[in-house]
Amino acid sequence: MDDKLVTLAIRTYQRAQMIKVILEDNGIETLIHNLNIENPEMAVGVRIRIKESDLPRALKIVEEIENAWEVKTEKVETKRVLIPIDFADQVENSIDYGFHFAKNLNAEIVFIYVYFSPAFTISVNNDISTYNLSDSELLRRILSSAKADIENMKNLLNNRIEKGELPKIKFEFELIEGVPEDQILEYCKKHKPYLVVMGTHGKKSTTEYIGSVTAEVIESSLSPVFAVPLKDKKNTPDQIRKVAFLTNFDQKDLIAIDKCIELFKNNKLEMYFIHAAEKNQVWDEIMLAGIKTYFENHYPSLKTNYAIISSNNNPELIDNFLKTNNIDLLAFNSRRRKFFSRLFNPGLAYKMVNNSDTPLFVTYM
Repeated sequence: MDDKLVTLAIRTYQRAQMIKVILEDNGIETLIHNLNIENPEMAVGVRIRIKESDLPRALKIVEEIENAWEVKTEKVETKRVLIPIDFADQVENSIDYGFHFAKNLNAEIVFIYVYFSPAFTISVNNDISTYNLSDSELLRRILSSAKADIENMKNLLNNRIEKGELPKIKFEFELIEGVPEDQILEYCKKHKPYLVVMGTHGKKSTTEYIGSVTAEVIESSLSPVFAVPLKDKKNTPDQIRKVAFLTNFDQKDLIAIDKCIELFKNNKLEMYFIHAAEKNQVWDEIMLAGIKTYFENHYPSLKTNYAIISSNNNPELIDNFLKTNNIDLLAFNSRRRKFFSRLFNPGLAYKMVNNSDTPLFVTYM
């Protein structure tokens, strides 16, 4: 039986070349399938292929060298604002928000575009996958279209910067093959962006695709996420005046509230501390009043309120409260949940993404 070739991993051209050298130094024959022969340094989705019999040893070597590389690069990480994009269904004001956040944070912007090729079984986290060379032309077309879209967006952004419509912020694009939510979360895990800015269609959308990706990222991200619906007419952080923070009286909520105030701080900022409960308990009101007093003392110019919503995290009742009080942003602290827990019992973030037209800010403490 022939020792067939398998895909060990998918990496950038530069990283694939480095891995190839190290594997061959260890006696493992390695092939790189590169889709851009004319300009190899611009290639994306470069596949590192080896003999199946070499797979166990190769996986161990790659894991060791990539762990070593990550340790070396952690010290030089730049503060980033990550903006995932989907050219077919883009929420434009998420880009505006992202640039203004980056200016306030003295950060750079990274746009990430994840393309999915149904012709391939993709290797993620060193899993084995096969590759059919006869389908290479289809992938070339997908890549060519994606690169053209990126080039058009670069030109558009540079023109807007020149006109003064956007702050002059350094930005770059990452083009990655895979499932959008998986690759966005993987990027957050590796690079730890200071903030993720994503679009969502919000309530009663005609398409739920972008909303489902955003909800999945919010439920599992390691970085704070700001999710802005298509119908939101604002496009800069300083336009957000009324913020409702939904608390369950966890001690970490105090840190999350402080982070929220600092991120959206302006002279007219007003905070509502809210708690959702099936029954109105005296202790709940005492706790909310205590939080109100705490932040009044720390931020004397901050206007504060508190309220109890008679609901156990019912998204419709929460959304009604937001509309009644003209709230510009709903914020809360979240805990990452396992896949099956999210599948059978969607969290509040998932529900609010699909049931509200109010922007969300979710932290993870």
